[in-house]
Amino acid sequence: MANLELYELDGCPYCAKVTEKLDELDLDYESHMVPRSHSDRTEVEEVSGQTGVPVLVDPDNGVEGMPESDDIVEYLEETYGA
Repeated sequence: MANLELYELDGCPYCAKVTEKLDELDLDYESHMVPRSHSDRTEVEEVSGQTGVPVLVDPDNGVEGMPESDDIVEYLEETYGA
């Protein structure tokens, strides 16, 4: 079972792209909704060094804070795809 965490923002199209891929691959993940204001996103900044979302954390594979939706989708396909 994957131990995935996703930092996301409600209504964010880039985040939706990642959650759609997670659902498509039938992967469980813990969602962390971040505040709209970048200045309030201290939790995601601690994880990834930046305030943008989405950010994926996959401790089982040494991923401590991967940004960029396209990179995350590609990583999920390569790591968990059939």
